[in-house]
Amino acid sequence: MALTGGLGANFQAPTLDSYISLADLLDGGLGQPDNRAALVKTFGDQGITGFLKMVGATKAQAVQDEVTYWEEGRLHAEVTFSSTDTLAANQPLRSNDVLLIGEDRVWFDGTNFYDVTSGTAVYTGIAAGSYPIVGNLYAQGTDQGSAYLESGVQKRTNPFMIMKETYKVTGSQSTNIGWVDLGNGEKRWYLKSEGDTRKRFIDKREMMMLLGETAGSHANLGGITSGEGYFAAIANRGLVDSDFVTNLTTNGLNAIDDIIVELDKQGAASEYAMYVNRAIDLAIDDTIAGLYTGGGLANAYGAFNNDKDMAVELGFKSFGRGGYTFHKHDWKLLNDPTLLGGSAFKGVMIPMAMVADAKTGDKSPALEMNFKAANGYSREMEHWLTGSVLGARTNGEDAAQFNYRSECNLITRAANRHVLLK
Repeated sequence: MALTGGLGANFQAPTLDSYISLADLLDGGLGQPDNRAALVKTFGDQGITGFLKMVGATKAQAVQDEVTYWEEGRLHAEVTFSSTDTLAANQPLRSNDVLLIGEDRVWFDGTNFYDVTSGTAVYTGIAAGSYPIVGNLYAQGTDQGSAYLESGVQKRTNPFMIMKETYKVTGSQSTNIGWVDLGNGEKRWYLKSEGDTRKRFIDKREMMMLLGETAGSHANLGGITSGEGYFAAIANRGLVDSDFVTNLTTNGLNAIDDIIVELDKQGAASEYAMYVNRAIDLAIDDTIAGLYTGGGLANAYGAFNNDKDMAVELGFKSFGRGGYTFHKHDWKLLNDPTLLGGSAFKGVMIPMAMVADAKTGDKSPALEMNFKAANGYSREMEHWLTGSVLGARTNGEDAAQFNYRSECNLITRAANRHVLLK
Protein backbone atom coordinates (compact mmCIF):
# COMPACT_ATOMS: atom_id res chain seq x y z
CA MET A 1 0.00 0.00 0.00
CA ALA A 2 1.30 3.45 -0.98
CA LEU A 3 2.17 5.94 1.73
CA THR A 4 -0.38 8.75 1.72
CA GLY A 5 0.35 10.43 5.07
CA GLY A 6 -1.26 10.26 8.44
CA LEU A 7 -2.61 12.35 11.28
CA GLY A 8 -4.34 14.81 9.02
CA ALA A 9 -2.05 14.15 6.07
CA ASN A 10 0.60 16.64 7.31
CA PHE A 11 3.27 14.57 5.57
CA GLN A 12 3.08 13.96 1.88
CA ALA A 13 5.21 12.17 -0.60
CA PRO A 14 7.59 14.56 -2.38
CA THR A 15 6.70 15.53 -5.90
CA LEU A 16 8.60 17.73 -8.38
CA ASP A 17 6.14 20.63 -8.28
CA SER A 18 6.17 20.79 -4.47
CA TYR A 19 9.98 20.70 -4.03
CA ILE A 20 11.55 23.76 -2.33
CA SER A 21 15.31 24.16 -2.69
CA LEU A 22 17.62 25.06 0.22
CA ALA A 23 18.47 28.34 -1.54
CA ASP A 24 14.77 29.24 -1.68
CA LEU A 25 14.45 28.59 2.03
CA LEU A 26 17.44 30.80 2.88
CA ASP A 27 16.28 33.59 0.57
CA GLY A 28 12.92 33.42 2.26
CA GLY A 29 14.39 34.68 5.52
CA LEU A 30 15.53 31.47 7.16
CA GLY A 31 19.21 32.23 6.57
CA GLN A 32 21.29 33.91 9.28
CA PRO A 33 22.74 37.24 8.13
CA ASP A 34 26.51 37.45 7.83
CA ASN A 35 26.67 40.09 10.57
CA ARG A 36 29.90 41.75 11.72
CA ALA A 37 29.16 42.46 15.37
CA ALA A 38 32.08 44.81 16.08
CA LEU A 39 31.08 48.48 16.52
CA VAL A 40 33.24 50.66 14.27
CA LYS A 41 34.25 54.00 15.83
CA THR A 42 33.91 55.98 12.62
CA PHE A 43 35.08 59.26 14.22
CA GLY A 44 37.58 57.74 16.64
CA ASP A 45 37.47 58.52 20.33
CA GLN A 46 35.10 61.49 20.44
CA GLY A 47 35.56 62.38 24.10
CA ILE A 48 36.93 65.91 24.60
CA THR A 49 37.35 66.01 28.38
CA GLY A 50 40.64 65.91 30.19
CA PHE A 51 41.97 69.40 29.38
CA LEU A 52 41.42 70.76 32.89
CA LYS A 53 43.01 67.71 34.47
CA MET A 54 45.95 67.76 32.06
CA VAL A 55 46.87 71.37 32.87
CA GLY A 56 46.84 70.71 36.61
CA ALA A 57 43.45 72.10 37.58
CA THR A 58 42.61 70.89 41.07
CA LYS A 59 39.24 69.79 42.43
CA ALA A 60 37.85 71.38 45.56
CA GLN A 61 34.60 71.30 47.52
CA ALA A 62 32.43 74.37 48.11
CA VAL A 63 29.65 75.06 50.61
CA GLN A 64 28.04 78.28 49.29
CA ASP A 65 26.25 79.35 46.14
CA GLU A 66 29.36 81.14 44.94
CA VAL A 67 33.11 80.97 45.51
CA THR A 68 35.00 84.03 46.73
CA TYR A 69 38.70 84.49 46.05
CA TRP A 70 41.19 87.34 46.22
CA GLU A 71 43.79 88.75 43.85
CA GLU A 72 46.32 91.45 44.64
CA GLY A 73 46.75 94.48 42.44
CA ARG A 74 50.03 95.80 41.11
CA LEU A 75 52.52 97.00 43.70
CA HIS A 76 53.26 100.16 41.73
CA ALA A 77 50.27 102.20 40.60
CA GLU A 78 49.89 104.34 37.50
CA VAL A 79 48.19 107.72 37.20
CA THR A 80 45.57 107.99 34.46
CA PHE A 81 44.56 111.15 32.59
CA SER A 82 41.14 110.83 30.98
CA SER A 83 41.85 113.69 28.57
CA THR A 84 44.55 116.31 28.06
CA ASP A 85 45.65 117.72 31.46
CA THR A 86 42.61 116.15 33.13
CA LEU A 87 43.09 113.54 35.84
CA ALA A 88 40.64 110.67 35.93
CA ALA A 89 38.72 110.20 39.18
CA ASN A 90 40.20 108.35 42.18
CA GLN A 91 43.86 108.41 41.18
CA PRO A 92 46.66 107.32 43.59
CA LEU A 93 48.49 110.65 43.13
CA ARG A 94 49.87 112.52 46.17
CA SER A 95 51.67 115.80 46.68
CA ASN A 96 55.40 115.60 45.88
CA ASP A 97 55.00 112.55 43.63
CA VAL A 98 57.14 112.35 40.49
CA LEU A 99 55.66 110.99 37.24
CA LEU A 100 57.48 109.71 34.20
CA ILE A 101 55.74 111.12 31.13
CA GLY A 102 57.58 110.09 28.03
CA GLU A 103 61.15 110.96 28.97
CA ASP A 104 60.15 113.88 31.25
CA ARG A 105 60.19 113.74 35.05
CA VAL A 106 57.19 115.68 36.25
CA TRP A 107 56.73 116.84 39.87
CA PHE A 108 53.27 117.37 41.40
CA ASP A 109 52.84 119.99 44.16
CA GLY A 110 49.29 118.99 45.00
CA THR A 111 47.73 121.25 42.40
CA ASN A 112 50.00 121.70 39.38
CA PHE A 113 52.60 119.75 37.46
CA TYR A 114 56.16 120.99 36.93
CA ASP A 115 58.97 119.78 34.73
CA VAL A 116 61.77 118.84 37.15
CA THR A 117 64.50 119.83 34.66
CA SER A 118 63.24 123.39 33.98
CA GLY A 119 62.37 124.00 37.63
CA THR A 120 59.74 126.71 37.55
CA ALA A 121 58.01 125.95 34.29
CA VAL A 122 54.46 124.65 34.67
CA TYR A 123 54.13 121.41 32.78
CA THR A 124 51.09 121.43 30.46
CA GLY A 125 49.81 119.29 27.62
CA ILE A 126 49.74 115.94 29.41
CA ALA A 127 48.01 113.66 26.94
CA ALA A 128 45.32 111.16 27.88
CA GLY A 129 46.88 107.92 29.07
CA SER A 130 48.48 106.21 32.08
CA TYR A 131 51.85 107.18 33.52
CA PRO A 132 53.95 105.54 36.27
CA ILE A 133 54.77 107.14 39.61
CA VAL A 134 58.53 106.68 39.83
CA GLY A 135 59.12 108.32 43.22
CA ASN A 136 58.72 111.61 45.11
CA LEU A 137 60.77 114.68 46.04
CA TYR A 138 60.68 116.79 49.22
CA ALA A 139 62.49 119.95 50.23
CA GLN A 140 64.76 120.11 53.28
CA GLY A 141 63.00 120.56 56.58
CA THR A 142 59.57 119.59 55.29
CA ASP A 143 57.21 117.32 57.19
CA GLN A 144 56.27 113.79 56.24
CA GLY A 145 53.47 113.43 53.75
CA SER A 146 50.08 112.77 55.32
CA ALA A 147 48.59 110.71 52.51
CA TYR A 148 49.36 107.03 52.16
CA LEU A 149 48.48 104.17 49.82
CA GLU A 150 46.49 101.09 50.84
CA SER A 151 47.37 97.77 49.26
CA GLY A 152 45.02 96.92 46.44
CA VAL A 153 43.20 93.61 46.83
CA GLN A 154 40.54 92.61 44.33
CA LYS A 155 37.66 90.51 45.64
CA ARG A 156 36.22 88.18 43.01
CA THR A 157 33.24 85.87 43.13
CA ASN A 158 32.02 83.16 40.80
CA PRO A 159 28.60 81.49 41.11
CA PHE A 160 27.88 77.83 40.45
CA MET A 161 26.28 76.28 37.40
CA ILE A 162 23.71 73.49 37.75
CA MET A 163 23.70 71.03 34.86
CA LYS A 164 21.35 68.07 34.31
CA GLU A 165 20.84 65.21 31.83
CA THR A 166 18.46 62.26 31.40
CA TYR A 167 18.30 58.95 29.51
CA LYS A 168 15.34 56.57 29.51
CA VAL A 169 14.69 52.94 28.48
CA THR A 170 11.52 50.83 28.75
CA GLY A 171 11.55 47.51 30.55
CA SER A 172 11.02 45.65 27.29
CA GLN A 173 13.80 47.45 25.44
CA SER A 174 16.22 46.85 28.31
CA THR A 175 16.02 43.09 27.61
CA ASN A 176 16.32 43.25 23.82
CA ILE A 177 19.51 41.84 22.29
CA GLY A 178 20.89 43.54 19.19
CA TRP A 179 23.39 42.66 16.49
CA VAL A 180 26.20 44.98 17.68
CA ASP A 181 28.79 43.78 20.18
CA LEU A 182 29.46 46.59 22.66
CA GLY A 183 32.37 44.70 24.19
CA ASN A 184 32.80 41.43 26.09
CA GLY A 185 29.84 39.97 24.23
CA GLU A 186 27.37 42.60 25.54
CA LYS A 187 24.69 43.35 22.90
CA ARG A 188 22.02 45.25 24.81
CA TRP A 189 22.01 48.49 22.83
CA TYR A 190 20.52 50.65 25.59
CA LEU A 191 23.81 50.32 27.46
CA LYS A 192 25.57 52.03 24.56
CA SER A 193 23.09 54.90 24.57
CA GLU A 194 23.27 55.26 28.35
CA GLY A 195 27.08 55.27 28.27
CA ASP A 196 27.11 57.89 25.52
CA THR A 197 24.66 60.03 27.48
CA ARG A 198 26.94 59.97 30.51
CA LYS A 199 30.00 60.74 28.39
CA ARG A 200 28.18 63.56 26.59
CA PHE A 201 27.12 65.04 29.93
CA ILE A 202 30.71 65.02 31.26
CA ASP A 203 31.92 66.65 28.04
CA LYS A 204 29.31 69.39 28.28
CA ARG A 205 30.10 69.98 31.94
CA GLU A 206 33.73 70.65 31.05
CA MET A 207 32.74 72.83 28.10
CA MET A 208 30.55 74.97 30.36
CA MET A 209 33.49 75.46 32.72
CA LEU A 210 35.46 76.62 29.70
CA LEU A 211 32.75 78.63 27.93
CA GLY A 212 30.50 79.81 30.77
CA GLU A 213 29.45 83.46 30.92
CA THR A 214 28.16 85.16 34.06
CA ALA A 215 24.36 85.22 33.73
CA GLY A 216 22.39 88.41 34.19
CA SER A 217 19.23 88.80 36.27
CA HIS A 218 16.85 89.19 33.33
CA ALA A 219 13.45 87.57 33.86
CA ASN A 220 13.78 85.67 30.58
CA LEU A 221 16.64 83.65 32.04
CA GLY A 222 14.31 81.90 34.47
CA GLY A 223 16.52 82.23 37.53
CA ILE A 224 19.50 80.32 36.17
CA THR A 225 22.98 81.01 37.51
CA SER A 226 26.08 80.78 35.33
CA GLY A 227 29.67 81.23 36.40
CA GLU A 228 32.53 82.84 34.53
CA GLY A 229 34.22 80.21 32.39
CA TYR A 230 37.89 80.02 31.43
CA PHE A 231 37.60 81.79 28.07
CA ALA A 232 35.48 84.57 29.57
CA ALA A 233 37.97 85.07 32.40
CA ILE A 234 40.79 85.57 29.90
CA ALA A 235 38.65 87.85 27.72
CA ASN A 236 37.73 89.96 30.77
CA ARG A 237 41.08 90.12 32.55
CA GLY A 238 43.72 88.37 30.48
CA LEU A 239 45.60 88.64 27.21
CA VAL A 240 43.73 88.11 23.95
CA ASP A 241 45.56 87.77 20.64
CA SER A 242 42.77 88.21 18.12
CA ASP A 243 45.01 87.81 15.07
CA PHE A 244 47.46 85.12 16.15
CA VAL A 245 46.80 82.71 13.29
CA THR A 246 47.43 85.32 10.58
CA ASN A 247 50.39 86.80 12.44
CA LEU A 248 51.98 83.38 12.89
CA THR A 249 51.52 82.46 9.23
CA THR A 250 52.81 85.82 8.00
CA ASN A 251 55.49 86.74 10.51
CA GLY A 252 56.60 83.42 12.00
CA LEU A 253 58.31 83.69 15.38
CA ASN A 254 57.42 87.36 15.66
CA ALA A 255 53.92 86.20 16.60
CA ILE A 256 55.38 84.36 19.60
CA ASP A 257 57.66 87.29 20.40
CA ASP A 258 54.70 89.70 20.50
CA ILE A 259 53.06 87.53 23.15
CA ILE A 260 56.28 87.23 25.14
CA VAL A 261 56.53 91.02 25.35
CA GLU A 262 53.03 91.14 26.85
CA LEU A 263 53.76 88.24 29.23
CA ASP A 264 56.76 90.15 30.57
CA LYS A 265 54.44 92.99 31.57
CA GLN A 266 52.29 90.58 33.59
CA GLY A 267 55.08 88.94 35.63
CA ALA A 268 54.34 85.71 33.82
CA ALA A 269 55.54 82.23 34.70
CA SER A 270 58.51 80.77 32.85
CA GLU A 271 56.61 77.75 31.48
CA TYR A 272 53.37 77.62 29.52
CA ALA A 273 51.16 74.88 28.17
CA MET A 274 49.77 75.72 24.75
CA TYR A 275 46.54 73.97 23.79
CA VAL A 276 45.84 74.80 20.15
CA ASN A 277 43.85 73.66 17.16
CA ARG A 278 45.49 71.66 14.40
CA ALA A 279 46.12 74.68 12.14
CA ILE A 280 48.19 76.46 14.80
CA ASP A 281 49.86 73.19 15.79
CA LEU A 282 51.13 72.66 12.25
CA ALA A 283 51.99 76.33 11.71
CA ILE A 284 54.19 76.37 14.83
CA ASP A 285 55.88 73.14 13.74
CA ASP A 286 56.61 74.70 10.34
CA THR A 287 57.86 77.91 11.96
CA ILE A 288 60.33 76.34 14.37
CA ALA A 289 61.47 73.49 12.09
CA GLY A 290 65.25 73.57 11.71
CA LEU A 291 65.71 76.42 14.19
CA TYR A 292 66.73 74.40 17.24
CA THR A 293 70.44 74.71 16.45
CA GLY A 294 70.73 78.44 15.97
CA GLY A 295 67.48 80.35 16.17
CA GLY A 296 67.37 81.22 19.85
CA LEU A 297 65.26 78.15 20.57
CA ALA A 298 65.98 75.48 23.16
CA ASN A 299 64.02 72.59 24.57
CA ALA A 300 63.18 72.43 28.27
CA TYR A 301 60.89 70.06 30.15
CA GLY A 302 60.75 71.53 33.64
CA ALA A 303 57.03 70.87 33.96
CA PHE A 304 57.78 67.20 33.31
CA ASN A 305 60.86 67.01 35.57
CA ASN A 306 63.04 67.66 32.51
CA ASP A 307 61.98 64.32 31.10
CA LYS A 308 61.46 64.49 27.35
CA ASP A 309 59.92 61.01 27.31
CA MET A 310 57.24 62.08 29.77
CA ALA A 311 56.38 65.11 27.67
CA VAL A 312 56.19 63.00 24.53
CA GLU A 313 54.05 60.36 26.26
CA LEU A 314 51.51 63.03 27.20
CA GLY A 315 51.48 64.39 23.66
CA PHE A 316 53.44 67.61 24.25
CA LYS A 317 56.08 69.13 21.98
CA SER A 318 58.24 71.71 23.71
CA PHE A 319 60.32 74.67 22.59
CA GLY A 320 61.95 77.66 24.27
CA ARG A 321 61.97 81.30 23.31
CA GLY A 322 63.07 84.45 25.14
CA GLY A 323 63.49 82.71 28.48
CA TYR A 324 60.08 81.02 28.28
CA THR A 325 59.36 77.35 27.65
CA PHE A 326 56.22 76.46 25.72
CA HIS A 327 54.77 72.95 25.82
CA LYS A 328 52.48 72.58 22.80
CA HIS A 329 49.57 70.15 22.64
CA ASP A 330 46.87 69.62 20.04
CA TRP A 331 43.38 70.23 21.49
CA LYS A 332 40.70 67.91 20.14
CA LEU A 333 37.87 70.20 21.27
CA LEU A 334 39.05 72.92 18.87
CA ASN A 335 39.20 70.50 15.94
CA ASP A 336 35.76 68.87 16.31
CA PRO A 337 33.45 70.40 13.66
CA THR A 338 30.40 69.66 15.83
CA LEU A 339 31.86 71.62 18.76
CA LEU A 340 34.46 74.44 18.56
CA GLY A 341 36.08 73.45 15.28
CA GLY A 342 34.42 76.35 13.48
CA SER A 343 34.55 78.88 16.33
CA ALA A 344 36.76 81.95 16.78
CA PHE A 345 38.67 80.18 19.57
CA LYS A 346 41.94 78.74 18.27
CA GLY A 347 43.93 78.04 21.42
CA VAL A 348 45.01 79.05 24.93
CA MET A 349 48.29 79.47 26.78
CA ILE A 350 48.18 78.41 30.45
CA PRO A 351 50.92 79.25 32.97
CA MET A 352 52.27 76.12 34.61
CA ALA A 353 52.87 77.64 38.03
CA MET A 354 51.16 78.13 41.37
CA VAL A 355 49.74 81.54 42.33
CA ALA A 356 49.36 83.00 45.82
CA ASP A 357 45.98 84.05 47.21
CA ALA A 358 46.28 87.72 48.23
CA LYS A 359 44.04 87.29 51.29
CA THR A 360 45.32 84.02 52.74
CA GLY A 361 48.73 83.67 51.14
CA ASP A 362 47.91 80.08 50.19
CA LYS A 363 49.52 78.75 47.03
CA SER A 364 47.00 77.48 44.50
CA PRO A 365 46.95 76.31 40.88
CA ALA A 366 45.88 78.84 38.28
CA LEU A 367 42.74 76.77 37.57
CA GLU A 368 40.46 75.22 40.18
CA MET A 369 37.31 73.15 39.58
CA ASN A 370 34.82 73.49 42.43
CA PHE A 371 31.87 71.23 43.21
CA LYS A 372 29.17 71.71 45.84
CA ALA A 373 29.54 69.23 48.70
CA ALA A 374 28.98 68.97 52.46
CA ASN A 375 28.88 66.25 55.12
CA GLY A 376 29.55 63.41 52.70
CA TYR A 377 27.02 64.60 50.08
CA SER A 378 28.66 65.66 46.83
CA ARG A 379 27.06 67.23 43.75
CA GLU A 380 30.16 66.69 41.62
CA MET A 381 28.54 63.89 39.61
CA GLU A 382 25.18 62.61 40.89
CA HIS A 383 23.66 59.58 39.15
CA TRP A 384 20.48 57.76 40.12
CA LEU A 385 17.69 55.61 38.66
CA THR A 386 13.94 56.19 38.75
CA GLY A 387 11.16 53.89 37.50
CA SER A 388 10.47 50.21 38.19
CA VAL A 389 13.02 48.21 36.15
CA LEU A 390 16.78 47.53 36.29
CA GLY A 391 16.71 47.77 40.05
CA ALA A 392 14.76 51.04 40.26
CA ARG A 393 11.70 50.95 42.52
CA THR A 394 10.57 54.57 42.75
CA ASN A 395 7.25 54.30 40.85
CA GLY A 396 5.19 51.90 38.73
CA GLU A 397 6.38 53.09 35.32
CA ASP A 398 7.60 50.19 33.19
CA ALA A 399 10.85 51.97 32.43
CA ALA A 400 14.14 53.06 33.94
CA GLN A 401 15.25 56.68 33.81
CA PHE A 402 18.92 57.47 34.26
CA ASN A 403 19.42 60.88 35.87
CA TYR A 404 22.60 62.96 36.00
CA ARG A 405 23.29 66.21 37.86
CA SER A 406 26.34 68.33 38.65
CA GLU A 407 26.84 71.70 40.34
CA CYS A 408 30.21 73.15 39.46
CA ASN A 409 32.27 76.18 38.55
CA LEU A 410 35.81 77.03 37.53
CA ILE A 411 38.04 79.58 39.23
CA THR A 412 40.70 81.25 37.05
CA ARG A 413 43.31 82.92 39.22
CA ALA A 414 45.67 85.57 37.81
CA ALA A 415 43.84 85.55 34.48
CA ASN A 416 46.17 88.35 33.36
CA ARG A 417 48.86 85.70 32.85
CA HIS A 418 46.72 83.58 30.52
CA VAL A 419 46.46 84.02 26.75
CA LEU A 420 43.47 83.38 24.49
CA LEU A 421 44.38 82.83 20.83
CA LYS A 422 41.95 83.73 18.09
